[in-house]
Amino acid sequence: MYRKIEDFQKFWAYEAEQTAKLFDNLTDESLAQKITENGRSLGFLAWHIVLTLGEMPKKAGLTIDCPAEETEPPASAGEIAETYKKAAQSVSEEITKNWSDETLEIEDEMYGMTWTRGTTLSTLINHQAHHRGQVTVLMRQAGVPIIGVYGPAKEEWEAMGIAALA
Repeated sequence: MYRKIEDFQKFWAYEAEQTAKLFDNLTDESLAQKITENGRSLGFLAWHIVLTLGEMPKKAGLTIDCPAEETEPPASAGEIAETYKKAAQSVSEEITKNWSDETLEIEDEMYGMTWTRGTTLSTLINHQAHHRGQVTVLMRQAGVPIIGVYGPAKEEWEAMGIAALA
């Protein structure tokens, strides 16, 4: 849970940058990748990450520059990546403009529970990290390069001349 806007903004800047870099590697062809026939597609999961940037903060009183949560995923990887960047920037700007350290203690009804706004910000980051992990698995299956978010990816280890763990 965040108690200071500045702390959130530091984490958000990194998390948003890493997600944007990952999404920049998506291809239109890769968006259809699924683990199972009835599973969620790579495009669906990436778009879900995007839409949550508008949906979750809205429940806490913010208006984010993001498509409505019922918007269907686009067929363009570039559109997903650009929409993500715009929405992630809007999250940062709207929080800075409308919230203070004190407002992080305000409680809102969130998904049948009561969360402080500081908890909402933590959950926003954790939710994104959770689905970003799913996205990287599908990207690997689709043959799309991934990036290391919290440490080097296999390809990044190899580029450093270090054998990746098996």
